[in-house]
Amino acid sequence: MSVRRKIAGFSLGLLLALSLGAGADPIRSAPPARASDPTLAARERMVKMAVTGVGVTTERVVEAMRRTPRHEFVPPAERSKAYLDMALPIGEGQTISSPFIVSYMTESLDPQPDDKVLEIGTGSGYQAAVLSGLVKEVYSIEIVESLGLQAAKDLERLGYENVQTKVGDGYLGWPEHAPFDKIIVTCSPDAVPTPLVEQLREGGLMVIPIGDRYQQTLVLMRKENGELVSQRLKPTLFVPMTGEAEEKRQTLPPKPGEIVNGSFEADGFEQDYVPGWYYIRQANVIEESDAPEGRRFLRFHTAERGRPALLLQGASIDGARTPNIVLRAAIRATKIGPGASPEEFPALAVTFYDEKRDTVASGWIGPIRDTRGWEWKSQRIAVPPTAREMIVRAGLFGATGTLDVDAISVIPVSN
Repeated sequence: MSVRRKIAGFSLGLLLALSLGAGADPIRSAPPARASDPTLAARERMVKMAVTGVGVTTERVVEAMRRTPRHEFVPPAERSKAYLDMALPIGEGQTISSPFIVSYMTESLDPQPDDKVLEIGTGSGYQAAVLSGLVKEVYSIEIVESLGLQAAKDLERLGYENVQTKVGDGYLGWPEHAPFDKIIVTCSPDAVPTPLVEQLREGGLMVIPIGDRYQQTLVLMRKENGELVSQRLKPTLFVPMTGEAEEKRQTLPPKPGEIVNGSFEADGFEQDYVPGWYYIRQANVIEESDAPEGRRFLRFHTAERGRPALLLQGASIDGARTPNIVLRAAIRATKIGPGASPEEFPALAVTFYDEKRDTVASGWIGPIRDTRGWEWKSQRIAVPPTAREMIVRAGLFGATGTLDVDAISVIPVSN
């Protein structure tokens, strides 16, 4: 089915409720923002904190993020969170990616005014809307029919004009419109689908998350002499690619409740890359002889209220088999100051999700408010019977100061 369409601060409390210059081609096709739009201020803050504030600098991409109304692409119940830098549920077990990830992937794709782009995973349509004003044509495929149809309606309603959408298996690509200058994949297979390699033009770029369900790496690939040359970008977490990609998946599922590299001792550290973790903000791995476990720990630091300083990790959990967990870590705090709101405070937290990826419960260690040396902290947390996934988070969550953490673990408790 193919339809031509006129398309196109991190608060812990909210989390747990749950380069072109002046002469560049202008952003086109995107509907202009209205001066009376009440979301403009929130969008500006989002750009400051979650786009330019974390390293996205390409002016056309920044402007596209500023102009695209993210609140129009999330369900009404989630609109109060639309301009926070977080993924949000959109139904059918799927999510809209965080503003940073959307802007970072878009910048990595190096969109040019004459590009023809293939997107795998339409989702809400937000990524297609951002790309719409940056390239000549966008072709977007969604495997979940209800989401694909809703995204097409929303993009048409909002006045975007240069996107085609269809419902189908993105693993197969869209051969009728190949070759593509760029391909962006917003769901995770464990290997690059061969049809996508074939449909990418020589010299073209692909951005794709590769890995298992909870341990993925965002990769930038360029096609050279018919082969893909890859560059590792950042650890990340996307919903899995389903359909044929799922049938051919070879990686073993992770163990329930397993936290990877909670002690930060694994090799492979780079700036913004901590093995096992993703969404790293204002954090660095530190080596000191007095680390609680081994020689390394993680340090969060910021002097700006409301600026995200955190990291995340996903894992499976079966609440029917594991009724409780103990969340445990070593923590050291120095000169902790208040956040921009009472909900912003340092903590170690876990949020549980059911099979539809709806939030079902949360628990945490915190708030951490005082200056203190290394201490071991633990908290017993009930796991809802419907829980199937969890996200572990650690950080300052909008507060200021320095927070050191080490040896994060989730210990299953049978009673």
